[in-house]
Amino acid sequence: MDIGEKIRKIREAKGLSQKEVAATVGMDQSQYSKIEKGKTDPTTATLQKITAAIGVSLAEIFASDEAFKDVGSYDRSLMEKLQLLEQLEEDERQSVFKIIDGLVSKKRLKESLSNALNL
Repeated sequence: MDIGEKIRKIREAKGLSQKEVAATVGMDQSQYSKIEKGKTDPTTATLQKITAAIGVSLAEIFASDEAFKDVGSYDRSLMEKLQLLEQLEEDERQSVFKIIDGLVSKKRLKESLSNALNL
């Protein structure tokens, strides 16, 4: 099941309309509809707004009860950390995202430089 389908099922289970969620998120209903239909992928920021609007955590969108049964201990640990991340205040969560983005950028830069030197 893709993210859009999960969002739709949760929204419907909570008795919310697309119009209500789109208004809460601050986006056009047609754009929100495209996300639910899987025609476009939301940014992380938009996905955070949608999950807040429908009253679930970001981790809940990516995980299911079955997901935890089939993952290895490393993946389970990662999912647990994602759930803990959801409990942080917004500014703390954004700080963690900036750290991760910085580390990923550093790794990519090293790989690019290494590839350039090996040419």
